[in-house]
Amino acid sequence: MDRAVPRTGSEEIELYVRTYYSLLRSTAEIQIRTLEEVHAEMASSLHVNARSPEPDMPAFIYSSLRLPACIAGVDRVILGQSAEVFQRRGVGDVQAWQPVVARARRRRSYYDGDGTLACYIASRSDIDDILPMLTAFQIEWNKLHTRMQGAQVRQSLGLRSEGEDSLAALAHGVGIDPADLERLRQVWGEAFWPNLDAISRRPKRMRVRLLAGSLVDYQRATQQWWKDVEEAIPSILQRPVYFVSSNTHSLVNLLTGFALRRDSELIRMMHEPGFADLEAEWKEVEAQGSRGGRENFLYYALRRSLESERGRAVEAERASAEEECGVRRFRSEQSFDVEIQVIELARLRPDWLDPRLQEPGLDQLQSSEALIVNIDYPLGMAAFHILSHLAARVGEVRGVYVLGKAATLNGVIGDVMLPAVVHDEHSQNTYLIDNCFSASNVGEDLTYGGVLDNQKAVSVRGTFLQNVRFMDVFYREGYTDIEMEAGPYLSAVRDVPAKATPGERSRQPLWPALRAWDPALRFRQADVQGPQSCGGRPFLPRTRVDLRRQPGYSATGVAARDRIGRATAATVGACYAGRGWVDSESGRPG
Repeated sequence: MDRAVPRTGSEEIELYVRTYYSLLRSTAEIQIRTLEEVHAEMASSLHVNARSPEPDMPAFIYSSLRLPACIAGVDRVILGQSAEVFQRRGVGDVQAWQPVVARARRRRSYYDGDGTLACYIASRSDIDDILPMLTAFQIEWNKLHTRMQGAQVRQSLGLRSEGEDSLAALAHGVGIDPADLERLRQVWGEAFWPNLDAISRRPKRMRVRLLAGSLVDYQRATQQWWKDVEEAIPSILQRPVYFVSSNTHSLVNLLTGFALRRDSELIRMMHEPGFADLEAEWKEVEAQGSRGGRENFLYYALRRSLESERGRAVEAERASAEEECGVRRFRSEQSFDVEIQVIELARLRPDWLDPRLQEPGLDQLQSSEALIVNIDYPLGMAAFHILSHLAARVGEVRGVYVLGKAATLNGVIGDVMLPAVVHDEHSQNTYLIDNCFSASNVGEDLTYGGVLDNQKAVSVRGTFLQNVRFMDVFYREGYTDIEMEAGPYLSAVRDVPAKATPGERSRQPLWPALRAWDPALRFRQADVQGPQSCGGRPFLPRTRVDLRRQPGYSATGVAARDRIGRATAATVGACYAGRGWVDSESGRPG
């Protein structure tokens, strides 16, 4: 395998990033229009027609999905790490404002109803996500505004007819594909016509202000996010932990068996009005008889049940069942939106587990003091802050398992990718890992897609911060998986301290401490230093780091060191070998 460190470089991207960070240092609000030129010059792969007078509807729709629906009325965006930051900087109690959400981006946000949007940020990755998105949205909004001044378009807006011919005429008048207009209608829903009216009435001139952006500010926000766990479970400071980054449904579905015990009720629900699509798919699942197909489908049906009118009652029953088998949920309202689940291994009920988890040795978990800490996957560098803080606060980190979504240059939707090399654009490190899962562990449990192991992944800084030149460098060097969390997690794994013997305070530098975990671990350069503060982000010298048999990405974990650890790894590993997972956006079983 080619292990050369990729030499990336896009002066346009670097100029763009430097520009908005230099502007954000100002105590005054910055105008998004000052970023439009450098944004267009970057030639982002997600906004290829930024300079064209023709509307780039894919970029506009992509941004609309990841911004709150109120964005049509927003003139000012304020970024801060917590409620305390907003209060301290004179913005006020933003939690008294209206909570707003985006369809495809999990970020706690509040709208004051008068043009101001407050967003909680967990790391600089949120800035790298929000600023380009706002810029792309404003550029395309203003293109549409220019094209919606004609009499024909204004007449169509006045009629508000949703017939196919009427929408096609409106699209023709604006100069866009009718299919794009229909997709925009689906994204905006009931706000479709009011938003179009807003676009036709005035151009967009948004402003942004960053209240705080130092490394300390992000660390404080992470402490605020975690403190409820320590207050509720003080023993976590001494207990061993298996850390999982995934979503809020995979583990609890598999470990509590709640949906499987309600199978009769869920099957009856499929015959009710509004669930015809479920009934048709259920018949298909029954006909296929694939491994885990029934269980996966019931997990998805449970989600639909929770979203229905009966959802509140079902939620109460589920909470009771989770409490009975040692599952506790935490969600900080004062900080960023990442749910925490703490699962006590000793309280799990083997008879409730998903049938695919029934393996020898699970009875040993009853004598375990270990916990599983599962979090809803964060965005980018928030992964570094979260794992670094957790590792410093719990008794011992015995394993790290990460499941996430990614783009691929050599696969199709539904494929599972297991990388052995991860290049991190944040630290400029390239990590070599011995992934504890391979294609043989995953293949038999996949219903959709295939599995690709021994892949090379790159952790990018933001979805818009990529262009053809950037991608070509990685593709030529064999990097085919593109995501945002693997590199930051591995940077945190480098700093996880070794367990010191009782009464001894460890003074070992980073790399020998990790070497003590596993003899196969070694750094290719002995003079690698630990993270240093650099503008609110960890900075590590460019190097290759060999983390063989250590925590990694996409169901990568630490080799278990005791019998309880092996049983735990088997349980967690089975959960993330493609078994019983349901995608949180598409809702299709994996």
